[in-house]
Amino acid sequence: MSRQFSSLLAIAAVAVTLTPAPALAQSTAKEVDCTQVKCVALTFDDGPGKYAGTLLDTLKKYDAKATFFLEGQYVKSRPSYVKRMVKEGHEIGNHSYKHPDFTKMTATAIRSEIQKTNDEIKKAAGVEPKLLRPPYGLSGVLTSEVAAEYDMPIILWTGGSRDWESKNEEAIKKQTLTVAKGNSIVLMHDWVKQTVDAMPSIIKTLQKNGYHLVKVTDIIKHENLKPGDTFPLPEGWDK
Repeated sequence: MSRQFSSLLAIAAVAVTLTPAPALAQSTAKEVDCTQVKCVALTFDDGPGKYAGTLLDTLKKYDAKATFFLEGQYVKSRPSYVKRMVKEGHEIGNHSYKHPDFTKMTATAIRSEIQKTNDEIKKAAGVEPKLLRPPYGLSGVLTSEVAAEYDMPIILWTGGSRDWESKNEEAIKKQTLTVAKGNSIVLMHDWVKQTVDAMPSIIKTLQKNGYHLVKVTDIIKHENLKPGDTFPLPEGWDK
């Protein structure tokens, strides 16, 4: 499972310029001002995975919110999880239909991946995602242009749990707590059982340390992102 590893090596293909992404309308949860309190956004890629129900139980128990970047193929096969995510106030993002490398595709093919996933999410839960996370975190000028057409900023991450690599509960917890800092966006996966098993301890520790577990839109609210913009930019890039 090295596809996430390869993403960390290649996010520098991104060139961006773009316009405000409207907030998702799917959550009725109370607003959190991340300029006033410590926030962390836990994000889960490639789902909904088969352990998503257990993860949602944990998030509900601890009143924590998350952002799920979903693949259309799994939305189609597990629509009930998507419906529940939206109902319980979580945020839904688009992570393509079958996880191809957008940097090797035409604009037409990228549009198809995004549109098919949007359609499945709309069918499952009645909402359309307003955030895009390209597969592997790989992007470029063409992907930015297509994302802009869909009124979506491109959301990467500030740190990863490396759960796909270790598949070890303690290692996942340690790595997540290491990268979870104020206003961070943490990459995780709900198809990794050890991640889901570690979540109660991770959430309790973060909350004990004063963090609010929020959606990505709570973190980026004051970034003035435009459609097609990438956040966070790879290290060394100027905004």
